Amino acid sequence: MALSLALLFSVMGLMNFAYGELIMVGGYTMFILRDAPFLALVIVTIVIVTIVSVLMERLAFRPLRDASPITLLVASFAVSYGLQQLAYMTVGPLPKGVRPFDFLADNFQVGSVTISVLTVITFAVTVLLLIGTTLLLNRTMLGIQLRASTEDFDMARLVGVRANSVIIAAFAITGILAGFVALCYVSRNGSVSPTMGTGPLLVAFVGGVIGGLGSLWGATIGGFLLGATVTALQASLPVDLSSYTQLFAFSAVIALLVLRPSGLFARRAVREA
Repeated sequence: MALSLALLFSVMGLMNFAYGELIMVGGYTMFILRDAPFLALVIVTIVIVTIVSVLMERLAFRPLRDASPITLLVASFAVSYGLQQLAYMTVGPLPKGVRPFDFLADNFQVGSVTISVLTVITFAVTVLLLIGTTLLLNRTMLGIQLRASTEDFDMARLVGVRANSVIIAAFAITGILAGFVALCYVSRNGSVSPTMGTGPLLVAFVGGVIGGLGSLWGATIGGFLLGATVTALQASLPVDLSSYTQLFAFSAVIALLVLRPSGLFARRAVREA
């Protein structure tokens, strides 16, 4: 999610706070298809989320492409709120249960440690998506255009990069990533609701800020660092302090941003600005 936010921010200066609603769309797709075969559920969920992501760009953000970043930010909040209200009106405010497939709930032992199959699959999917995104950005013409656009979008347009194609591709890629996030997240939590994407979005945003939203890999590493910090605190804090895990984690984030306001891995030009 942090990679997706950084990609859209780099290409068109959009901090898309409606991205969490793509997770919500994927969750409700899984709820509707809860009795379908596993492979069909995975494919349809990713396709639906990708289509919604592209439609989001076409209907909400393309008319505002030349607007200021503040206008785009407000528009993203409007899209987020609108999609949440649409979910409230159509499926209701109460959470819906999505029972994970039986094989995902299995556990196995590694020494004295119990590991779930879902944890292994989530880790593997994350690694594969990062490798796939890296190959796409470095080994394909579309990836070259995307990387050029993240460095200097106006200059990329001057040398022949088609803005519409690049931006649609960016939204499609982030939609695919959101589909996989929804599959893993809902399989772990077992329920969906209209506001289910808000929490993950906040964590992804903070993780991206830690690494630097102007850098694709920086934002990704920032997301991992935040996740690792929260997990380490959960494992190491005394029981009476475990409920304050996020307080300690975000306090560390604030301290970090005081020292490096643009993030740990922001591009040099961004830091100088």
